[in-house]
Amino acid sequence: MKNRSANALNKVFLFFVFLFLYAPIIVMIIFSFNDSTSRTVWSGFTMKWYSQLFSDELIMSSLYVTLAVALLASIIATFIGTIAALGIDAMRPGPKAVMLNVNNIPVMNPDIITGVSLLLLFTFMRMEGSFWTLLLAHVTFNIPYVILSVLPKLGQLDKFEYEAALDLGATPREAFFKVILPEISPGIMTGMMMAFTLSIDDFLVSYFTSGSKAQTLAMTIFSMTKKRVSPKINAVSTIMFVTVLALLIIINIRQSRERRREEKKLRHRDG
Repeated sequence: MKNRSANALNKVFLFFVFLFLYAPIIVMIIFSFNDSTSRTVWSGFTMKWYSQLFSDELIMSSLYVTLAVALLASIIATFIGTIAALGIDAMRPGPKAVMLNVNNIPVMNPDIITGVSLLLLFTFMRMEGSFWTLLLAHVTFNIPYVILSVLPKLGQLDKFEYEAALDLGATPREAFFKVILPEISPGIMTGMMMAFTLSIDDFLVSYFTSGSKAQTLAMTIFSMTKKRVSPKINAVSTIMFVTVLALLIIINIRQSRERRREEKKLRHRDG
């Protein structure tokens, strides 16, 4: 009886925690369909803010920059991060632990420090803020997340499969692309999706490294909040939230499928 009461209280507490976290987002989504500009009074359902959003040149230009940077940064960071993960995995335990700690520093580091540091670096190198400095900054902070996504898959990899492929006549290149790469591809895809999501979500690093020539959507929204908040901000924020939520759902589904696949392999080996 006590366990049931405790479980019920835990569920109620958890419900209010998530309600506190998501209530502002729910209100924002609801008022993105409000017919008036009021943020407190509901005047009827409308889609006009979404139609006006897509006809706003400033917002659409910022959206293009955001998507272009996120796509390119995720691809480049995934390529570099995968190679780095292969190198770290091949190290001896001591150097490997050191490299993992070094890799974790950018992850734990506050974004504002990363942004200011990159700004100072670009200034020292006489690079003006532009699309390319923004892209380099996003690649830089995405690489550690890709490494952390790929390394667990390398740890689960059966090292004897690669050696068996070499014994059967495969070249090291063929063994890598036909044995290792298919096994770690779920981690690579997860890292790329994570990098894409983080790039879309970033504001602080972009603020310090973009200059005035390239504005991301987050920076455009921030500049709009200095004036009267337009309902178009609610609309574009809703689209961003749904996009990030969809990507996170895809990542979780892939991870769940991969766990089930690994469990089937273990049962098959034990059997």
